[in-house]
Amino acid sequence: MSIEGRLRGLASLGLLGLLVACAVPPHRAPVEDRSAGSASKSATTTPVPAGTGATPAVDPKLLPGAENAGKPGYYTVKQGDTLIRIALDNGQNWRDLVKWNNLANANLIEVGQVLRVVAPGASAVVSTKPVSTAKVETRPLDGKPSVVAPAASAGGTVPSSASASSAPASAVASAASSTAPATSVPAAKGGDEDVAWAWPVPGAVIQSFDDSRNKGVDLGGKAGDAVLAAASGRVMYVGSSLRGYGNAIIVKHANDYLSVYAHNQTMLVKEDQLVHRGQKIAEMGSSDADQVKLHFEVRKSGKPLDPAKVLPPR
Repeated sequence: MSIEGRLRGLASLGLLGLLVACAVPPHRAPVEDRSAGSASKSATTTPVPAGTGATPAVDPKLLPGAENAGKPGYYTVKQGDTLIRIALDNGQNWRDLVKWNNLANANLIEVGQVLRVVAPGASAVVSTKPVSTAKVETRPLDGKPSVVAPAASAGGTVPSSASASSAPASAVASAASSTAPATSVPAAKGGDEDVAWAWPVPGAVIQSFDDSRNKGVDLGGKAGDAVLAAASGRVMYVGSSLRGYGNAIIVKHANDYLSVYAHNQTMLVKEDQLVHRGQKIAEMGSSDADQVKLHFEVRKSGKPLDPAKVLPPR
């Protein structure tokens, strides 16, 4: 073989050896991707007890009061709700809802948030019938019955006709007035469950009550006509935040009644003010309405009632 042939053979052997060396992977230590492992570990935020077989998961955001969802006396906020609307539907003052739920901003509530809508310590079931005060009968030693004056009524007053056998009438009245509880809403006698009602305006009914479409009655009139308080009570809301009500006033009366006056042109009272039946509280208008009218509602513990069945006949 010539020298040139030998050189070609050696070159071929060298190329073959190089190919074999590349085909055999070198022995190297395994590399751990610590960044990926760290990210994986940080994503698991909820520890899982051993032996449960559960898969770790990230907890969703818990909204305030979520632990009370579904309980009596609590309300879960829905899309489109406002605090004023929730208060009205539950027969409460919106300021009380702010206090009971420790709300920093009354205009900021979230869908899914659970709010307390009854006073702490109060029963969520509200009776629709007033508690009547029974007469107390005593029998002296001679066996003849005598009538003792009944306890103070819910309004903190004692009927003037009541008398006690053991004390003069004036003394009984004095004792009753000193022990009667103070009330924030004046009690009115007569009418529906001790609330004396009157029509807020003399105008005709232009739309009657319909529980699904109209929660009250619409009464006709002219812009600027006087709107009168339908019963004595305390103003709990004055404003225009109730969608569909325009400039509205809500008054709270005895026995958990509310009256609502909507679409006013001018409002003449302020929140927390005491008003009396027949007092002018607003002027009729057409705010958030298609015509001049007064939308009037009566609610019992937040439930709408037909005002025509509560107000006196005309």
